[in-house]
Amino acid sequence: MVDTPGHADFGGEVERVVGMVEGAVLVVDAGEGPLAQTKFVLSKALKYGLRPILLLNKVDRPSVSEESCNEVESLVFDLFANLGATEEQLDFPVLYASAKEGWASLTFTKSPPDNAKDMSALLDSIVQHVPSPDGDLEAPFQMLVSMMERDFYLGRILTGRVRSGLVRVGDKVHGLRSTDDGVQKIEDGKVVKLMKKKGTSMVTVDTAGAGDIISMAGLATPAIGHTVSNSDILSALPTIELDPPTISMTFGVNDSPLAGRDGTHLTGAKIGNRLMAEAETNLAINVLPGPLSESYEVQGRGELQLGILIENMRREGYELSVSPPRVMYNTERGERLEPIEEVTVEVDEEHVGFVMETLTHRKGEVMDMGPVPGTAGRTRIFLTCPSRGLVGFKGIFSSFTRGTGFMHRAFQSYAKYRGQLGNVRKGVLVSVGKGLITSHALMSLEARGILFVSPGMEVSTLLHCIIYHLRVGDNSFLFLPLFKAYEGMIVGEHSRDSDLDINPVRTKELNNIRAAGKDENVRLSPPRLMSLEEAIGYVAADELIEVTPKVIRLRKKYLDATKRKMMKNKPMD
Repeated sequence: MVDTPGHADFGGEVERVVGMVEGAVLVVDAGEGPLAQTKFVLSKALKYGLRPILLLNKVDRPSVSEESCNEVESLVFDLFANLGATEEQLDFPVLYASAKEGWASLTFTKSPPDNAKDMSALLDSIVQHVPSPDGDLEAPFQMLVSMMERDFYLGRILTGRVRSGLVRVGDKVHGLRSTDDGVQKIEDGKVVKLMKKKGTSMVTVDTAGAGDIISMAGLATPAIGHTVSNSDILSALPTIELDPPTISMTFGVNDSPLAGRDGTHLTGAKIGNRLMAEAETNLAINVLPGPLSESYEVQGRGELQLGILIENMRREGYELSVSPPRVMYNTERGERLEPIEEVTVEVDEEHVGFVMETLTHRKGEVMDMGPVPGTAGRTRIFLTCPSRGLVGFKGIFSSFTRGTGFMHRAFQSYAKYRGQLGNVRKGVLVSVGKGLITSHALMSLEARGILFVSPGMEVSTLLHCIIYHLRVGDNSFLFLPLFKAYEGMIVGEHSRDSDLDINPVRTKELNNIRAAGKDENVRLSPPRLMSLEEAIGYVAADELIEVTPKVIRLRKKYLDATKRKMMKNKPMD
């Protein structure tokens, strides 16, 4: 059994495994009905000819009745029809379940008898409605690689579903791939080890046949989308069809004055090898040479997908600088096309005006709007919006709705360019000083905007400083490390639309006159601390994110203020 993610950024995971299965169970909340992510995953299953089984979950809730379940079933039927389901797919079986209590039923009930409180109805339905594999055991062996991983002892392990034939340990096989010039042989080898899943563990087997999902060791070159077959077969299986990437970011070496303090992997070669390894195991990510030396353009489905990659690299000890997300445009018959996404927003009625106004500035167009079934005071809005307009919107949306709002987005198509966006962000406060940030300087800068730093912190550090505990006897002391600031760091958000150069390291002039006020008496507002995801959505075209294992900083692309002024009128990429 394979579980799939619902977020559109991870559609590549769905697309590469949905072809390995014979059937699908569509789990829908009996109270809320099909959500936006339901449409995305269901469309992939229907495209591959699967006949889903509908499972209405949470029927034990007091607000769920047989009438509401019938309404949800009608909504699911309409969704199937809108996605182009066949007559056979539209005739889907329906089950009712409570996963919390651990039972499923073929008929609507709030609580089945004690002897029927189990999942046997669901398991029997899977056996009854899901067809057996139709592979031919007598045909030559062929397998399409759907997943890949590395093992220290076995090397590359290829996982996929056997389409036809039998394979045994020791068989001679080769890897094939389809190219524009035809089928190309990649590598010859033999099967060293065969493994299959049994529960949550892997077991070693000697042979496998058509319909089995197996993991194979013995070949070092084939990757996801390639075919592994007997050595006498020269035809490749159809490759996996993926939606195109819509967002790109440039990964490069961290060249700030504070580079090399935290990380262990600093060079462009190590960053490039890590990105290439990621592209091998994740088909939804493309890695290309960047515009500068030792930089790489990474293309993906969305900023969340790329943000997870950056976070994984940061935890592995990499230091790098990352550009803001850029939308990938297409040109057709001389017309500029941009990716348009379907957006579903579900908020309380008091937040509808904010959502409509904000997304209108971002070139969003409302398609439909109405109340949420079974929930009082909630409104569901369906929009289409350019991908570039949604960059950074998730953080603003979650903050304004205080976490009560729901938003889902999925790629729809490429359409005509909708024009320049409205003003989606204020200017920033940029440091021009070098040294330790002081409370004396921040006291006069608070009125200029929202600060990202506090006294004693490294300028523009967006995460908490490391606190060292020094124990001497029975006494415990707190010590904040003193860091140096450098020119070009972003230390806050300006209250106006323009950027402002400030000096956050200015100290109080010392003289022989006793002052009534002291730095210890200064009361500053808490700084705004950003997560990596928020930082990705916040940075502008002339800014970068400096990512290290310990801190995340925002900085200008050009650290020197004079050079920034020279480049201000130059068109950005």
